[in-house]
Amino acid sequence: MEIIVCAKYALDVAEIKIDPSGKPLLDGVPRRVSDIDKNAMEAAVNIKEKQGGTIKVVCFGPASAKEGLKELLAMGADEAYLVEDPSGGMLDTAATVEALAAAIQKIGSFDLILCGEATTDGYTGQVGPRLAGKLGIPQITYARNLNVEGNSVTAERDLEDAYETVKAPTPVLVSVTREINVPRIPSLMAILKASKKPMTIWKLEDLGLSKEKLEQVSTLQTVDLQGFAVERKRVVIKDKPVEEAVQELVSYLMKEKALGV
Repeated sequence: MEIIVCAKYALDVAEIKIDPSGKPLLDGVPRRVSDIDKNAMEAAVNIKEKQGGTIKVVCFGPASAKEGLKELLAMGADEAYLVEDPSGGMLDTAATVEALAAAIQKIGSFDLILCGEATTDGYTGQVGPRLAGKLGIPQITYARNLNVEGNSVTAERDLEDAYETVKAPTPVLVSVTREINVPRIPSLMAILKASKKPMTIWKLEDLGLSKEKLEQVSTLQTVDLQGFAVERKRVVIKDKPVEEAVQELVSYLMKEKALGV
């Protein structure tokens, strides 16, 4: 099984600060591999452990993403490929897909592409589906369980109010949810071995692309970014018998439409 995992070196949202006006401050925010992409990597490693094969990681991001790719190599990937983004992260998902697709096509054959359902900083959920469309292969989204048998993949999809089991032939792209597994923490030995695994760095020109071409593909422009304030109601119920307090609380929550009838 030849597996490709797509990963993003995303902003660490836990480190984002907010200024007094409510605007998020992104300058200097550290980056890390998007959490759900680690779930995708764990899924790939589980398949490899059962069926054998290779795992290649592909990332479109800054030069510093090499540190994140080393972590995925330590988790079990065999090779890593980084396509350097000259825009500083200002391109949209369409441009990202253009770069990832070009990288995957240059890598060559594959049976399965895995990615997180969304990245923890953008949460657009578009890269996986767009990439499958660009490559002309079937896709399975929101997979919470995954099984590979021969030349087919069976997945249980999380539709929020129901589960759906689907099956697709390879090659196929699958985007996974957090619930599919718990990503492993690499051992010290695995971390040391990761430094010896191959990592290829590509410029856009190596893939027949350019910054100008990606800017033409990128049709979505971020013009502003604002946080939003959440104000507490500060309602306190006290000095009442438990049953009366509970009834008052339930009535208040229903009035605020926080509870269904």
